[in-house]
Amino acid sequence: MDAESLSCLLSGDYGRVKEALEKFNKQNSQVFNFMHFTSTGQWVVIWNKLFEYLADRAMPHRVDCLMAIKVLARDKTYLNETVSGAQLDGLLQLAGIGSSEGCDAACEEVQVEALKCLSNMIFQSTKCQEMCLGNASTEGIIRRVKMYKEAPYGYDIKYFDMKLLFLLTAINCDIRAKVRDQLHGLVYLVETLDLFMSQAAIFKEFSDKDLDLINEVLKVLFNLTVRSTDNLVPEEEEATQFHRLVTVLHDLFFYRTLNRDKIVLLHSNIVNLLTSVPVSCYVELVSSLHSKQDSSTTGHGDGSDQSTVVPFEGNNVYVLHVLVEFLRKNFQKAEKKSDQYEMLSPILTVLIKAVRADGVHRRYVRSIILPPLRDVRDRPEVGKELRNYLCSLLTSPCTQIADLSAELLFVLCKENVGRMIKYTGYGNAAGLFANRGLLGGRTGNGGEQYSSDSEDSDTEEYKQIQHAINPVIGCYEPPKPNPLEGLSEEQKEYEAMELVKLMDKLQRQGLIQPCKIGEDGRPHAVDHIMELQEEIPEQQRDHKRKT
Repeated sequence: MDAESLSCLLSGDYGRVKEALEKFNKQNSQVFNFMHFTSTGQWVVIWNKLFEYLADRAMPHRVDCLMAIKVLARDKTYLNETVSGAQLDGLLQLAGIGSSEGCDAACEEVQVEALKCLSNMIFQSTKCQEMCLGNASTEGIIRRVKMYKEAPYGYDIKYFDMKLLFLLTAINCDIRAKVRDQLHGLVYLVETLDLFMSQAAIFKEFSDKDLDLINEVLKVLFNLTVRSTDNLVPEEEEATQFHRLVTVLHDLFFYRTLNRDKIVLLHSNIVNLLTSVPVSCYVELVSSLHSKQDSSTTGHGDGSDQSTVVPFEGNNVYVLHVLVEFLRKNFQKAEKKSDQYEMLSPILTVLIKAVRADGVHRRYVRSIILPPLRDVRDRPEVGKELRNYLCSLLTSPCTQIADLSAELLFVLCKENVGRMIKYTGYGNAAGLFANRGLLGGRTGNGGEQYSSDSEDSDTEEYKQIQHAINPVIGCYEPPKPNPLEGLSEEQKEYEAMELVKLMDKLQRQGLIQPCKIGEDGRPHAVDHIMELQEEIPEQQRDHKRKT
């Protein structure tokens, strides 16, 4: 900043100050690095002077002043050592979320700019984050959230309230716990979602601004519901809140919008939030076709026009339909291996929870992902159907995605080893079987929770070539000539010993590690390749017993 402009800005003459502020804000609207200010010491001088002006109630240019603070707060070089509790509290007052009851006196434009300043400062400064644990920021936001129904707050205030609350709860786990447990943030934010939905209930259609607000609320709710693995079972009161939350999320799926990208983002945020919801609450995702939802409870009904009705066993499984289609679209988007975890992990987690929650959920999702087999001439991982995509992930180098895909398929198969092999091939499912101790044809105990009714009904096409299906690769395999045909017993023995020598060489070079299946159904390393001979008699007995 040149000497004349700096002199005007620091002069205290509010006429000259306004001119300098307007020039500063225009010149730096797209600047994020203020090295030319920090290296000369101007940043600290300007920063403190701006807060001095804000403290003067007679200051007529607060919006310009706040815009300059917002711009300066993009550079964190001196932010930690310069910002003070008084400065932060002053911004809270101007934003309408301070400790005093008179903090709402500022006009909406001032409140919005103050909220933007706070967002930048809290994002950039660890000191600001720590101060927000003890000041009135979270109490002030929740206090205003509770008033949304009565007070005519504008879109910008609501939007930046949620932006700021998202930052606070994302950055600091102590603030997250405070908002959730002490300030009952989960309850009030679910009520806020309900309010926004009821305002659009007549036509069941969201504007872009409606969706922007709702998406910000969903992101805050995600922060509040994320739990560590040592606290997965909610208390009774919290379980009631989760059931209420899922009911509202269920209803959100029935709203429309003209902006396709916005609705995809909405579904993505709902899916992310559902990952932290207990399995027991997933029953709320499906509604009965024979009973009307109590509109007095939600204020907006279940939205079941013909385009949002997917009947299945007397239920409307439209939400499950949307979730399965969401998985399908994300498969198509996640072409790069690096994108798979981010794009597929949340929806796979949600579908696993959904199919574990209720038999109706599992049977519907199974009917889409694992319909009766017809053409099995290609391997299970080859093709464009959901089964093919999921089978292709079973051998993914991203182990988290491989495990999630395997678990979803295994639950859809009612945790039955034989059925899993039928739909995926033994080779693709070997990792799952090894992890669960199910190698060597062993059966687990997980299937006990499912009904005994069989859901398999083989098609005629499948039955005709069933005898020629190779269970290892999971598809039809044409007959091949026996490579040992025509060899004498001595030649066969020689070839077998050559194979043993090659395997032993690979083992000694550290390229392979031969294993045998232990009593726990998991692979156990052998010291020498010849130990595998001990398995042969048992395998022969198992084969005779099965055939």
